Amino acid sequence: MSRIAAVVMHAPLGDSPGETLVEKARAASTIDLVTTLRVSGVETIVLVAADASLTDALGKCGVPTILTTATAPFHFGRVLQQAVAGHSIDGLLYFGSGSGGLLDETGMRTLVRFAMRRDCGALFNNFYSCDFCAVADAQKLLSIELPSIDNPLGLTLADAGIPCFSLPRDAKTQFDIDTPTDVLLLAAAERGGTRTKELLRTLSYRIPNVARLMELLRIRSARLKIVGRVNPMTWAYFERAVACRTSVISEGRGLRAYPDGSGTLLGGFLKEKGTVPFLSRLEETADGAIIDSRPLLADEGPIPAPSDRFASDLLMDSLIDDPKWRDFTLAAKQAKIPVVLGGHSLVNGGLYLLADSCWKDHDLPRRLHPDTIGWEKE
Repeated sequence: MSRIAAVVMHAPLGDSPGETLVEKARAASTIDLVTTLRVSGVETIVLVAADASLTDALGKCGVPTILTTATAPFHFGRVLQQAVAGHSIDGLLYFGSGSGGLLDETGMRTLVRFAMRRDCGALFNNFYSCDFCAVADAQKLLSIELPSIDNPLGLTLADAGIPCFSLPRDAKTQFDIDTPTDVLLLAAAERGGTRTKELLRTLSYRIPNVARLMELLRIRSARLKIVGRVNPMTWAYFERAVACRTSVISEGRGLRAYPDGSGTLLGGFLKEKGTVPFLSRLEETADGAIIDSRPLLADEGPIPAPSDRFASDLLMDSLIDDPKWRDFTLAAKQAKIPVVLGGHSLVNGGLYLLADSCWKDHDLPRRLHPDTIGWEKE
């Protein structure tokens, strides 16, 4: 009989306000995820973490831990292979902590059934940027050189000849707690498991821009600009679900899977013209903006530490060391329109979550989009 097991990896973060917020939300989401896994029939669950509080909490639930250290270079692929070999896993469910938190029992059982298949294969939430997946005949992973991070896992397995598949794109599969903005969106949507909702109710962080933006989504005449690594299918879903007019500048896709440091067209414009002219032009052309700041501000060099990036997402410009990110964050905070900053998850799962939750407690006056009728044959 196949041995089905789940491996959850919980990456350590620093002690800045934004990192602490994401760390707590991921931990709560992981505890909820373990509950869903157990209800769905997965008995063997392995946690990879360096967080003693989380390992203690899950240890009481019988979840063994592979301990890592924050000082040693972490290699996703090698640690995953260690878990597969050490626990003789045939069918694997992999989750990065913070992902899969919106999956219900039905969704989880779909992953379990796939992992139980006899033939080798992999099923991804996002083939191009993996957050969670199911792998059948997982022992095959031991003979493949896996990547150091999980994002390009789908591309790696496909290149190795393993058949790869994707789950439908929606909030359940695409939403991931990756930045503080994701936590705030989850709180605004009132989504998540029991432990996650308990945490969200205690949050002291609030960004008025999120509430203002959600109001815009219900206004037909409003103009919303979305900038960043936007998948066309995500935009199509979002555009049909909200009332406002949307326009997208999609750049930087595959930034982590295929890093080349080439930058983006809009990032070049920002560098040439400066932050104030860029935001002024944005105010002239939109009533609100959702910005994936990582590719926009990346330039040729590396992006700053999570402490700076997360402070930017929370619009806490005074806590940012990098001058470019600090100036851009201050300008976004002072903009006349609501500007919401975040990472890839904001313009991926975040858009699905916003589209699903913006109508909560509000009636839709009439259909936003008419049904299509095909040409009748004579």
